[in-house]
Amino acid sequence: MLSRVPANPLRFSLCASLVLACGGGAVTPAPAPPLTTVLITPATLQTGMGGTAQFSVEGIWSDGGSAQPAVAWTATGGTVTNAGLYTAGSVAGSFHVVVTAQTAALADTAVITVLAPPPPTLVTLALTPAAVTIETTAAQQFSVSGTWSDASTTTPVVTYSAAGGTITPGGLYTAGTTAGVFRVIAVQQAGTLADTSIVTLAAPTLTALVLAPGSASLTTGASQQFAVSGTWSNGSHTVPAVNYTATGGTVTAGGLYHAGDTAGTFRVIATQRGGTLADTAAITLTAPTLTTLVLAPSSASLATGATQQFTVSGTWSDGSSTTPLVNYSATGGAIAAGGLYTAGATAGTFRVIATHQAGTRADTSTIILTAPGGGLANECATPHIGWVWCDDFEQDRSAKYFEVDNAGGTFTRVAGVGNQGSYGMRIQWAAGQQNGGSLHLALGKTPQSYFKAADAGTAIYRELYWRIYVKHQAGWTGGGGDKLTRAFVYASPTTWAQAAAGHVWSGMGSNENNLEIDPYRGTDAVGNMVTTGFNDFAHFTYLGADEGSIPMFDAAHVGNWYCVEAHMKLNDAGQSNGVFEVWVNGSRDASKTGLNWLGSFNTYGINALFFENFWNAGAAKAEARYFDNIVVSTARVGC
Repeated sequence: MLSRVPANPLRFSLCASLVLACGGGAVTPAPAPPLTTVLITPATLQTGMGGTAQFSVEGIWSDGGSAQPAVAWTATGGTVTNAGLYTAGSVAGSFHVVVTAQTAALADTAVITVLAPPPPTLVTLALTPAAVTIETTAAQQFSVSGTWSDASTTTPVVTYSAAGGTITPGGLYTAGTTAGVFRVIAVQQAGTLADTSIVTLAAPTLTALVLAPGSASLTTGASQQFAVSGTWSNGSHTVPAVNYTATGGTVTAGGLYHAGDTAGTFRVIATQRGGTLADTAAITLTAPTLTTLVLAPSSASLATGATQQFTVSGTWSDGSSTTPLVNYSATGGAIAAGGLYTAGATAGTFRVIATHQAGTRADTSTIILTAPGGGLANECATPHIGWVWCDDFEQDRSAKYFEVDNAGGTFTRVAGVGNQGSYGMRIQWAAGQQNGGSLHLALGKTPQSYFKAADAGTAIYRELYWRIYVKHQAGWTGGGGDKLTRAFVYASPTTWAQAAAGHVWSGMGSNENNLEIDPYRGTDAVGNMVTTGFNDFAHFTYLGADEGSIPMFDAAHVGNWYCVEAHMKLNDAGQSNGVFEVWVNGSRDASKTGLNWLGSFNTYGINALFFENFWNAGAAKAEARYFDNIVVSTARVGC
């Protein structure tokens, strides 16, 4: 700062010394020159928020002097001291520092720019955890932390990537199914820093293995399915792979145990493949017991001296039907170990008994022995209670049938071809012949006079049994020849429409050597007629067939007489309690129950029976079939 002095110092000093010479008297000082300019230095500058800057001031006077004047300081955007020291505030921008002279209306202004601090930069980036071991399919949360150039620790924004599994933008890693060593990477989104973690994926371990069922009681020869469940170290319950072993029987790779033939206590073991866990189930094997024993036929009518083959069947506690071993005994004749009964010489009622060799089960059949000239040979001479029709063909009863078709003379009544050398009906087929003739019998109330009833023609039969003996010549081939016998409910006064039909005929395909029953309904479910003519199959309701299991028509069984008895019971109104069944030699061979034959229809009952020969494909060769001893009854007929 410049000091201000008099303009002529020499003159000032001489006058001070020589008062009288300079004009005499007292001397008055000259007035101070006025201030003309105030200057602030620097005029502009920059500083950061919170930073400081030193300003100075210079005055210029009217006499050219430059002494520092007395001033006052003011500022925006911060503060300024009386000595000109400016301290910036916390707001960036352009501000002013003003200096004002105290003795004159003079001022000067400096511009100061307050700068915002630069953003901090990320110095370090850390991914946590740095290394981890988890199981396949498990999850692991990862996170990041960072250190910034301003010493702050704000969490940086990163992008995750991963191998061996997947990872969300938030760092949740889900392991895949393949074990191994993989990595997770976090990369700074707005920079270049990154960090990596090592992830070791290990397969989960089995912690529990359970074999089910834990125990089982079986009969020898039976089967039981076993299965395993597991609990894993990751909490899952995936079925583990196991190896099965067993005692007392065999077990498949899938756990199906087949019991052997020896009773006792055994076990099934499931062992983890590639591991050490195992579980065991106890198996108790017992021999099956015979629950039912059936001797067939249940009854037989023979001439004295004749023979009858008896057989047994059984049902066991394990559901099997193996033929049981039995001891036979008999009265009225003798019976061989294989069940062949030979009648004695005395007529009467006798019995055959089959007793289980290893138990107490037994069954009995009744045998009626008649002297020659009686029995089946002349059965109709002694009718039983309930019989409504009998034809043993010892008399010509053909006029009693409402239709007889002799198939061009090939179906005829012949002496010596029936039971016990009596009369019978014979069809002598030619090769390729289809129609082998028939006997059509009407019984009870019928809708037309054409259906001439063999009885009084007034009864409404809701239930009937009918029996026929049939034999195929030795050497017969071609199966059963299709049609055998049928029952109908004729119900139309103008057509041959049927309200119900029950067919007994030979099976087809693999069952052609056995019988089959096939019931149909000709009404709707409530009883309204829907059929319009004979065999109106388009409007019949099929009630379901049942195939028999007793062979009759194969090479091993032809040449013998078979007693075939059918039973048709119509349902009660509004119920499904009808029955259709057939017996062969006294043994039930096929059965259908729970049938709705004709709803509530009750105008007519069973009123026609057909005994017929019709071979759809034609006879396989020239061969003969025989009928004898037809009986229709309201009660079981028997053989």
